[in-house]
Amino acid sequence: MEKEEVGMSPEMTRKIDAVLEKIKDPESGLPVAQLGLVRRVRYSEKDKRLYIFTDAYRHLPHCVTCAAIAETVIATIVRDVTAEFQKEFPDLAIEFV
Repeated sequence: MEKEEVGMSPEMTRKIDAVLEKIKDPESGLPVAQLGLVRRVRYSEKDKRLYIFTDAYRHLPHCVTCAAIAETVIATIVRDVTAEFQKEFPDLAIEFV
């Protein structure tokens, strides 16, 4: 997973990594960091915003029922990622791209 920002501090990078390790996929129990669902995190100090780039919706199953279940799981992960980033970075807006 990439982290972007000219001059992003090692502390910011460590916190981002810790958040992604803390959040677990509800099906497998694996950390989001290991699943590759978050491709990149970009920090804009000027905008006070974290941009979270995901790759989750590209891999939905073709079966309509399976896709609905997968979308529910993804929505849960997005909710959990948002909540954990807001806890760790309360002064920053979180935006999924």
